[in-house]
Amino acid sequence: AEVRDRAVRMVNDRLCEYPSVFAACKALAPKLDVGPESLRRWVLQAQIDTGEKDGPTSTELDELKALRAENRDLKEANEILKAASIFFARELDPRRR
Repeated sequence: AEVRDRAVRMVNDRLCEYPSVFAACKALAPKLDVGPESLRRWVLQAQIDTGEKDGPTSTELDELKALRAENRDLKEANEILKAASIFFARELDPRRR
């Protein structure tokens, strides 16, 4: 996180020297020992977080990720409960005896 913040600050400080964010990232990424695309995405996300651009903020993305994981876990638990209820319904069926 510290490296990312420093890299984003460096790109933002020198952004006026380049025609685009991509050009700045492509030029500065090797100096920072980071991939140009990773750096570009960090810069764009930082711009979204500060309100310079539209899009989901980091907080919203983290919340969405957590909700998706919770949803996946709940679906899995629901499938297990369905299977268990079917199993016990068969075991308690008086017609099977």
